[in-house]
Formats: sequence, C-alpha cells, structure tokens
Amino acid sequence: MTDTPKTADTPDTGAPDAAPAVTVVGPGEGEVIVLGTTRMRVLEDGTATGNRLGCTESVLAPHTPGPPQHRHALHDEGFYVVSGTVRFTVGEQDHDVPAGAFVTVPPGAPHTFANVTDEPAVMLSTFTPSLYVQYFRDLQEAAAEGRGPTPLEHLRTMSRYGTEPAADVVS
Repeated sequence: MTDTPKTADTPDTGAPDAAPAVTVVGPGEGEVIVLGTTRMRVLEDGTATGNRLGCTESVLAPHTPGPPQHRHALHDEGFYVVSGTVRFTVGEQDHDVPAGAFVTVPPGAPHTFANVTDEPAVMLSTFTPSLYVQYFRDLQEAAAEGRGPTPLEHLRTMSRYGTEPAADVVS
C-alpha cells in the first residue's frame, strides 16, 4: 500500500491514508510446497511486506537430506528449530541444532541443513528479502515435471536467485 502523494491541494495531516493490512495465517492455512520428504507451508511470501520478508514452516521427515551446500548473495536467512534437531553444516563444521535454537545465515556464508535423526524436525525459516520463497515453488514445479529435487536441479534453480554452490568446501 502506498500513501497518496501530498500536493499543494492536499492538506498534510501527518496521518497515513490507511493502516497497513495485517495478515494472519492460521493453523493448517497457507500454501503448501512438497519437496521430496520436506513439507513446507508458506506463511508469508512477501505479498504483505513489500517483499521485505518471507517466512515458511518446514517439516523435515527423518533422514531428510538438505540442498547442496551453497551461498546466497542477495538475502539473509534465519532458521528457528521448533521441534526435533536439524543439522546445519557451515563450511566443514556440523552443528546439531536443537528445538528452541535460532540460526542466522548472512549473505556469503556457506551452509546447508538436513534432518539426520530418526524423528521429524520442524523449523521456521525467514528470508530477507522474500525472493527465495519463489525458489521453493520453482523446485516443486521441477519435481512435478520429473526434474527434481535432484542436487543438479537444486543448483540450477538456485542460480536464478543469487545463490551458488559452495564448491570450495566439503558438502
């Protein structure tokens, strides 16, 4: 929503023309994206935030491999582990992140994640700006067309969103 520009004929009261819209995505609501053994629910795709923020909830089945280790050039990511344990690999170092912990990944940091346990794991992910939500939609489309989600398709799709493989580290 954009405020109406003020002109000489429009008095400036200092108040915005209308309050910004607040969105609520309830339990069981939101777009669902399925990528292999990961079920993702889009909570905010950038529509209500002017693309400043995207947010998803992901359920990773036991023994779910993650994407190839990669770096983002255009966005930050945040991961809050709601339940279970998620293994984040940063460069050559593994971090088994338990429920209640938060991981911040700034642009340029090599990373990937996986659920290496026998239990499901749930995490909330944030993307600033929100552009990376479309990456997941594109991967789902590739899978529906029989092209993924293979490591090659992950990398091909990542390249469209300012993301590259972290080829200089062990994945």
